[in-house]
Amino acid sequence: MNKNDVISNIADELDISKIDAKIAFETVFDSIEKALKIDKEISLPGFGKFVLTKRSARTARNPQTGEPIQIKASWVVKFKVSKTLKDKYNT
Repeated sequence: MNKNDVISNIADELDISKIDAKIAFETVFDSIEKALKIDKEISLPGFGKFVLTKRSARTARNPQTGEPIQIKASWVVKFKVSKTLKDKYNT
């Protein structure tokens, strides 16, 4: 399933146009993105939690040459599925 499939499902379920469904879909993800910048964590009960964490700089190896390379520090978004959702698929 891809983004267009999800938008089509939203439109069908809510009996709205695909344009309105796309706006709703994008608004949800824009809201999550903005909230992560402010709070560093978004909790959606029954679904999961998005957490913005800092990954420190490190040294790695180039797999082709074996040479060491420096990887810069960066911010990453992690997702942890809720117990409720996990239990739905592990019964």
